[in-house]
Amino acid sequence: MSYRVIYHEISAPPAKPAWRQGTVWTEEFSSEHQALGRAGELLETGEHHDVAMHDHTGNELSGVRLQWRLGGFFGD
Repeated sequence: MSYRVIYHEISAPPAKPAWRQGTVWTEEFSSEHQALGRAGELLETGEHHDVAMHDHTGNELSGVRLQWRLGGFFGD
C-alpha cells in the first residue's frame, strides 16, 4: 500500500496575506507508520500548513482527524 503526505509551505510572512505565495509538497511512503511519522514532524514544526495524509484508496486524514490519529494535539 502507498500513503501520501501533502502539505503547504508558505514563504511570505503571515502579516501580509495578500502577498502569500506557497508551494504544495507531496511525499510518498510505503507504510502508514512512516506517513504518520512525517505528518507529525510537519505539524510539530508549525511551519507547514494544510497537512493531510491520503491512503491508497483515496481516504484523507487532515485537521483534527489527523491530529487524533497521531495521538493528540500539538502546540499551545
